[in-house]
Amino acid sequence: GRHEVQSWTTATKQSLCLTWQKVKVYLTLSMTFLIAVFWYCRRLYSFLAQLLKRWSNYLQRKLIRNLSVLTEVDLLGYSAREWKGETKQAKHMREAYEELFWSYHIKYLRQVRRDSYCVLRAVLFQIFSQGIPFPSWMKEKDILKLPEKLLYSQGCNWIQQYSFGPERYMGPNAFGKLRKCMETLKTNWTEISATKDHEERGNMCNILFSDESKEHKLYEAIKFIMLYEVVEAYEQIKNRDEPIHNLFSLLLARDSSSDPLSFMMNRLNTIGDSVCLDQAELSLLGYLLEVKIRVYRLHRFNTEEFQVSYPDEYRREWNEISLLTEDDRYYHIPLFRT
Repeated sequence: GRHEVQSWTTATKQSLCLTWQKVKVYLTLSMTFLIAVFWYCRRLYSFLAQLLKRWSNYLQRKLIRNLSVLTEVDLLGYSAREWKGETKQAKHMREAYEELFWSYHIKYLRQVRRDSYCVLRAVLFQIFSQGIPFPSWMKEKDILKLPEKLLYSQGCNWIQQYSFGPERYMGPNAFGKLRKCMETLKTNWTEISATKDHEERGNMCNILFSDESKEHKLYEAIKFIMLYEVVEAYEQIKNRDEPIHNLFSLLLARDSSSDPLSFMMNRLNTIGDSVCLDQAELSLLGYLLEVKIRVYRLHRFNTEEFQVSYPDEYRREWNEISLLTEDDRYYHIPLFRT
């Protein structure tokens, strides 16, 4: 019996040894496999992280390059960079910037792309970024129907000669393109003004104002609204209806815009192509959008025209936006800090 017990013990030990050898092989293989998987996943994660970082940097560079309203910069630092030297003009501009900094609490500015849409861009960007809603009259009228009303109800067939900035004379296609411009304006204005979070609204503006195609549609829609209102005012003058705002009388008294057609051909068609809005048109813009546009004109420093408002008659409840210009041609956005 003792011999049988020893034999059984020996067999058990051998069986356990064989089992352990097999288990050890499996464990070794499993650990090797897990280590390989871990190493592979780590390399994959590192690769994906690098790829994501590069893609993020690319998108950021592309956004910054295309962004037509740049991020804020220090006002006096900008002045020092732009107006170096000791010429009379350079000294004058630096003094004007210092006045804005110390007396008006303007500490920063946002540079706006210098093209013929510049002032429209600076105005609309602030309206959107501040979440300013539609003007009261736009809430009552469907602006999408304005091109149709002008063409069919008022018989203004000449709007086929309307130019979309550098795209000149669309002919019969003008009506359809104007409709798309109005849709772009209404959709984006509605969406952005309904966004209450300031940071989210800012991100939406950055995306919108880095899309050149959408941007230009916004500006052309605003130009067309200006034309529509001038047509309305002109008809009221002809029919001797209710009195119109003085700014329409001033616009239509000019040789370049004595009637809606000449206003379109000589003024609006060139905006976005070769010229910017002048001061009379800036007043019209503020009136239609129901905003008080305060402009700091640095080249008029130390005169009564250093700070002006467009239009000069406005309602107390209108929102206020501010512009900064060195030459009445290109505009930037001043930012206030107390």
